[in-house]
Amino acid sequence: MFKGAFLWFTAFNIRVGSHMQTDYRTGRVIGLATTAALGGFLFGYDSAVINGAASAIKATFSLSDFALGFVVSVALIGSALGAWFAGYLADRFGRQPVMLMAALLFMAAAIGQAFPISVYDLVFWRFVGGAGIGVASVMAPMYISEIAPAPMRGRMSSLQQFAIVIGIFATGLINYLILNAAGGSAQNDWIFGLPAWQWMFLSMTIPAAIYGLLALRLPESPRFLVQRGRDEQARAVLRQIYTVDPDARVADIRASMEGDKRSSFKDLRGSRFGLMPLVWIGIILSALQQFVGINAVFYYSNTIWESVGFSEDQAFQTSLITTGVNVAFTVVAIALVDRVGRKPLLLVGSAGMVLTLAILTYVFGTAPIGADGSPVLTNGPDVVAMVAFNVYVAFFAATWGPVVWVLLGEMFPNRMRAAALALAVAAQWTANFIVSTAFPPIAGKSLGIAYGIFTVFALLSIPFVLRKIKETKGIELEDMDDLESNSLVQR
Repeated sequence: MFKGAFLWFTAFNIRVGSHMQTDYRTGRVIGLATTAALGGFLFGYDSAVINGAASAIKATFSLSDFALGFVVSVALIGSALGAWFAGYLADRFGRQPVMLMAALLFMAAAIGQAFPISVYDLVFWRFVGGAGIGVASVMAPMYISEIAPAPMRGRMSSLQQFAIVIGIFATGLINYLILNAAGGSAQNDWIFGLPAWQWMFLSMTIPAAIYGLLALRLPESPRFLVQRGRDEQARAVLRQIYTVDPDARVADIRASMEGDKRSSFKDLRGSRFGLMPLVWIGIILSALQQFVGINAVFYYSNTIWESVGFSEDQAFQTSLITTGVNVAFTVVAIALVDRVGRKPLLLVGSAGMVLTLAILTYVFGTAPIGADGSPVLTNGPDVVAMVAFNVYVAFFAATWGPVVWVLLGEMFPNRMRAAALALAVAAQWTANFIVSTAFPPIAGKSLGIAYGIFTVFALLSIPFVLRKIKETKGIELEDMDDLESNSLVQR
């Protein structure tokens, strides 16, 4: 079902520009990219499933705000470690086997989180699920960027983010259906006497199994095959993608890797604080994507709306609307990324997020405080907050959400892509952990302060993009060495 929806959507989206290039098989590229992107679906599903269960977990295990923040965000430590090692594993064993490993980690985490004996093993299984997220977050953009022709690569790489937001929407919808079926509370018992929040975690086993089965059918990346001297197998994969003889493309891949060995973190060393400037650009880009606060929305939106006076059911409905907005505007990004370009979209997104986050900062910061110490939104401010909240998500979803993944998958030369991408994504998950752990206690003191911090980072992203990011649109991956030397990405 998920793969069929992706195939239909991407085929429809690509028709507009298909006349520009005729030497590749559009349908085959879409199929391969869609299957790889299903890792993003699980990424989004596992990341956001905690949103519906957070209040029930807090009550079940009698957790403080800080402890709840740690339970939620410990998955991000696993994500950082999974991302850190994913590049090494991908270069050692191949892209496809590592995707299968991610599927197994998702399956184990789903079952473990559904049946915790105590909060300690819940933390452990959250960590395991996070490792799966980290691996998938590296493998999907890496694989897609390595099999997609340049004219399609932006849209195909955007499928990673599209799959993520579909996963977030799916978990919100399924959590809401489970909540209603269980009588309106995630703590209520449901089928077989299990509380509803445990069923929320169990529901993840289905997409994990689908991803694993589909990943079994993926061919290996031709760039990995060339790297390992398996040129004939690389030609066989390239024949599935291109209508022209693959010999020239194999030669281009080999030339881009000539004199290089398997990428490692040693390849990233440079004179600026120990790393190459291009690597620092990837790290900062990844961190900024998180420091604008988007995952505070998807991990804690139910908690946020309940804290300002919404009922549990109203909070679920409001969060579901937000995830729907996220999906819709990710579609906008996929339609624009190969036409408008990466940098313009980032700048528009930064400006829109500054405005909407500033509004949220003002609304939450000036709202009257209730007896429990939380702000109370009455008629007027509550509508403003809901609108600003969803417009903020729309700006992120149409720009920074997908575009960062596109850039990370294509901005690094072949000789360093696996290691650089792994390091940049690990930095992203580290930033996500910082935000997710710090948000509950800061928001507990003042939502205005929390959103004020996000506003500052959104503002800082504008000069960073203006000075450090330029276009990679339409550039073949084998030409990224020339791109770097010609300062397409500024230093």
